[in-house]
Amino acid sequence: MTPADLVVTPMGLRFLGRRFPCSIGRAGIVASDDKREGDGATPAGVHRLVGMLYRPDRMAQPAGWAEPIGPADLWSDDPRDRDYNHMVRAPHGFSHECLRRPDPMYDLILITGWNWPDAEPGRGSAIFLHQWRRPGAPTAGCVALSRHDLHWVALRIAPGTRLIVPG
Repeated sequence: MTPADLVVTPMGLRFLGRRFPCSIGRAGIVASDDKREGDGATPAGVHRLVGMLYRPDRMAQPAGWAEPIGPADLWSDDPRDRDYNHMVRAPHGFSHECLRRPDPMYDLILITGWNWPDAEPGRGSAIFLHQWRRPGAPTAGCVALSRHDLHWVALRIAPGTRLIVPG
């Protein structure tokens, strides 16, 4: 591990010598071999950050490599879908998550490489770093931070930055 790694610890997310309060999945951390779609668990392992998405109607582009979220942008979470665990566009005939939410939770999303790009159906999808609902509120498997802390982190990462979730 290096100071440039994002490391989930019992005391929060450690990055660049700082520690940020964070939330993880409601089912805690699970071994990557045991991760399943909809289990509410955060997968253990080393996950590279492979993308950054943001709401251009709510914030400025946080980094040159960040891509805007549009009204039709979705994330497939249906294991039957050939585009499972990938960004897709509406209309989409399979189960999915809307990326352009009415709340601010997905105003800024850091996409991990969990089960991506060659997704194994049912192994879990949409493992992101995003804004938390409120301090301490669990996620569906993602890692969540305060809005301020997420933006601070986003300014200092690059594609390939590692998110380390000890098992």
